[in-house]
Amino acid sequence: MTKNLIKSIFLICFSTFSFAQKNSKLTEFKLSQAEAEAHIRFLASDEMLGRRTGEITNNVAARYISEQFRLAGIKPAGGKSDFLQKVPLEFSKGSKTGEVFAGKDTLKSGKDFIMLSGKAAKLQNIPVVFVGYGWIDDKQNDYKDIDVKGKIVVCQFGIPNNDKPFENMTGSTKKAKFAADNGALALVQVYNLNFPFASIVRNFGGERLMMASGINSDIPHIWVNSTFIKQFSKENLTSIGLNVGEVVKKSVPAYNVVGIIEGTDPKLKNEFVVLSAHFDHIGAGKSYGKVTESDTIFNGTRDNAMGSTALLMAAKSFSAQKPKRSILLIGYTGEEMGMLGSKYYAENPLVPLKQCVFNLNSDGAGYNDSTKVTINGLDRTDAEGDIKTAAKAFGIEAINDPAPEQNLFDRSDNVSLAAKGIPAPNMAPGFTSFDAEIGKYYHQAADNPENISMSYLTKFCKVYIHSARLIANRAAAPKWKAGDKYEKIGQELYGK
Repeated sequence: MTKNLIKSIFLICFSTFSFAQKNSKLTEFKLSQAEAEAHIRFLASDEMLGRRTGEITNNVAARYISEQFRLAGIKPAGGKSDFLQKVPLEFSKGSKTGEVFAGKDTLKSGKDFIMLSGKAAKLQNIPVVFVGYGWIDDKQNDYKDIDVKGKIVVCQFGIPNNDKPFENMTGSTKKAKFAADNGALALVQVYNLNFPFASIVRNFGGERLMMASGINSDIPHIWVNSTFIKQFSKENLTSIGLNVGEVVKKSVPAYNVVGIIEGTDPKLKNEFVVLSAHFDHIGAGKSYGKVTESDTIFNGTRDNAMGSTALLMAAKSFSAQKPKRSILLIGYTGEEMGMLGSKYYAENPLVPLKQCVFNLNSDGAGYNDSTKVTINGLDRTDAEGDIKTAAKAFGIEAINDPAPEQNLFDRSDNVSLAAKGIPAPNMAPGFTSFDAEIGKYYHQAADNPENISMSYLTKFCKVYIHSARLIANRAAAPKWKAGDKYEKIGQELYGK
């Protein structure tokens, strides 16, 4: 072989390598608008009937995302054979009528009290026992030396030494079992949180989807409005009567979708950048909001088929050109039901949380400025510069949350991992205020694929992917900025 031929072959190989290198850096720049449009038109189609968690089309969306992951060559997380992480949910439906008799007062279901769980019961003049919080753990036992067998237990609301409202609500499920195990006929808690009881009735008193507690108790578990706190005191109450119906519960199949793309750096691949978006919406029919004769389906194009499309396009982009750090992709169910999917994942992670150095979630109410992307928490981590740089590359401006009074950072799935210490901003389509343009589509039947800009959707996906790529390739893992409310728990998570 002549020297000139060897030289020519070398130059061809080098040119090919250089061309491939240059093109590999443009993966998200060449993202297909047609492909992004196909994803969003499927997920937000009328046939998907609003993707409500607990309904079959929500699981169709989960399967669609799962098979897109498989098609891209992505691996399931946690050594699983499938991408679906079962989220144990249950549907609960209480009786619309019922009464509690306390002294001279007759309390009405849905107004003065709600029943969380239990069988139907008709009880008259049952003795009352007060047991503090009605709590049992390794530090205290409120039932010690107290006989509650055959009686009705009345206790303070919530969990002792806990000032977190949501945990006080959900954690109190255990208290019905404590009461039942000690022989009580019913448990009554006197509600005292700073949320209107009308909101509690709306969210907990009728039909609802919730995380299955795994705790079963047949005794009536009742929350009484705080306006009756004086009547439900040791001085004024010696017996209670009940006439309540059964709270019917059934398991509901629901799934998160989780996949992994392994990074290329021998050391940094042990760290993960989490990319996430919820794929559920609120369903179809007049029960869920304002509808018209011609449109009864809440398609959820903006909230959150846009975020789900960005996640799917990221899956393909990072599979084609892997970054230094590994990528953990999560599609969440149940966000519209109270972030159920992300909360479950945060408590049951398929990758150790301390290995997850950043989460870029994508969720939004819509957009009113297609020259921008809005980042809830942009200024709360030191990845701010990376995100601004990524946006600028496509002629887009990354702006911080324009409505801090709405506390949007803590109202989307990013907060589930943020509360564990992981830096976790949320990227939304560009909005500058909650104006009429946002209100026209947010949780409205009008939110259809036909009335969004597919070119803006494509740019949004590019900004999302490029932001994640810069973060996944940076030398040092991102951190919370000093003084952030999640900084301390982040230091504890990462041992710093």
